[in-house]
Amino acid sequence: MLSYCACIPANMCFNVARMFVQVTKCKHGNTTYFTYLVRESFRTPQGPRSRTVCNITALPPETRELISQSLQGRSFVAAESLELTEAWNVGGLMVLHRAWDEFGLSTILGFVANARMAGLLKAMILGRILFPSAKLALVDHARGTLLAAACGLDQATEDFDEDDLYAAMDQLNGHWVGIEKQLYQKSFPQGVSLVLYDLTSVYFEGNGPSKISQYGHSRDHRSDRPQVLLAVATDAQGLPLHLEVLRGNRNDTTTLQGLLNTLRRRFGIREAVFVFDGGMSSKVNLEAMDELKLKYVTRLGAGKLQELLVSLPSEQSPELWDRTQVMEIVREGQRYVIAGGSWRQQRDQQRRQARLSKAENELKRLAAVPRKKVNPQKLASQVGRALQRLKAHKYFDYAVDPNGQLQWSRRTKVIEAEKIRDGLYLLGTNATPEQIPSTGVLSHYKNLLEVEDAFCHLKDYLRVRPVFHWRPDRVRNHVRICFLAYWLSAKLERQWRQKDQTIEVHNLLRQLQAIRLGRLEVKGKPFKTMVSQVPNDLNEILNKLGLLPLFSQPPAWASAVCSN
Repeated sequence: MLSYCACIPANMCFNVARMFVQVTKCKHGNTTYFTYLVRESFRTPQGPRSRTVCNITALPPETRELISQSLQGRSFVAAESLELTEAWNVGGLMVLHRAWDEFGLSTILGFVANARMAGLLKAMILGRILFPSAKLALVDHARGTLLAAACGLDQATEDFDEDDLYAAMDQLNGHWVGIEKQLYQKSFPQGVSLVLYDLTSVYFEGNGPSKISQYGHSRDHRSDRPQVLLAVATDAQGLPLHLEVLRGNRNDTTTLQGLLNTLRRRFGIREAVFVFDGGMSSKVNLEAMDELKLKYVTRLGAGKLQELLVSLPSEQSPELWDRTQVMEIVREGQRYVIAGGSWRQQRDQQRRQARLSKAENELKRLAAVPRKKVNPQKLASQVGRALQRLKAHKYFDYAVDPNGQLQWSRRTKVIEAEKIRDGLYLLGTNATPEQIPSTGVLSHYKNLLEVEDAFCHLKDYLRVRPVFHWRPDRVRNHVRICFLAYWLSAKLERQWRQKDQTIEVHNLLRQLQAIRLGRLEVKGKPFKTMVSQVPNDLNEILNKLGLLPLFSQPPAWASAVCSN
């Protein structure tokens, strides 16, 4: 390119700003010819004039374009001197950083006076969403990203030391009540009318803290591990209100009244409908809610359902029901709603048949085992334990004769009675039909799926389990960090739902991490920072979410990193 420019006479050194490339066109017969001239415009006493500096028609098209652009004031460098020195995965971080500021989390966590501790706390929360892992692995996952810079930390020197991360976690001690209050005020300025409540368990690797780590009923099917219980309350859309960490051996029924007192005292909730599962619907709890004049919707047990079905007149026999509809029954001033469906009916039938088949195979196996010494009592005990394990004890009568022969038979009446209840379940409420119609009772109960979704996010996507901490306060703070990460993603999800988009937040954010921020240098000197192109398959969804402009230029918080 330089050799072509050398053909311009040295004595023609004019102001570049006054030069331009002129294109002329002429036609001879069927052929059109183009002429490219570098011309200079200048003023004379007689007015503006222009003159030709040189003819560049013979140059290659790309060289002519380079000369034209240069005369317009643009700068060019040789391609071999341009180098991409660094590139960071940053797309998901850009969205989360904006959401962090938009939802006021910097203000909520403003009690942390030390800037680095505040930054590490933010890094753990954002890290839970983008790459959930143990604290020790945060430094590995953060490598190649701008996590440190997004959290106000020194990108070049931050090592995410494990002890420092624990010290940052400790900053939450004594402040959680205030944090929850502010989260509630920002999420529900008008209060809530429906509260969903449920429990789950989280197990430990190792023994865990002695005071709260206990063996109990494991929802993770890890009865061999000590655990804690997580009590979570959300609104109807799954946006969390409250989190509590409880001893692993607490009975479900003993947790509800503490929750009611906390929600009333902490958030001022006086009038709301509380929805919870059957494990907490004890007589004491329901009477306590009546005394507090709080409304509830809960699931009741199969025994109460059977009692109600037996009391129905023959013309209302369950065999005659349309199971796609709900049936309301009032007994002694108490409202009950019986609901079900064909899918649940088929599921219950298949589940029972599987239990019967497994149980009979086990009974045949036990009966065929050769024994040197006959012990009828020991064999009967083995049969009972096996049936209990297979959840089929209620379906069989069995006996062992003095000769050690095992005999059994199905309890036909029990099985037939259960078939009538297939697909049905019972809900109870103290709300009047005017306050909540029967269909509303069912829809409120189905909203408990939102709490299950919250548990799914906490336990699977955000990796709250297993827990490796040994101090009770750090166990609680570990769970609280996961709770804050879930609150942030749930707020984003609600915002995106309002734009008719139902994509899962964590999935989109992790895909967006493929968008990179790159730094270009020319001959070892910083030249330009650029955001890589948004993947084609994400363009449409980002446009609908209003996020495309976010990726049009490098974020301000990354400018210092890119300039160093």
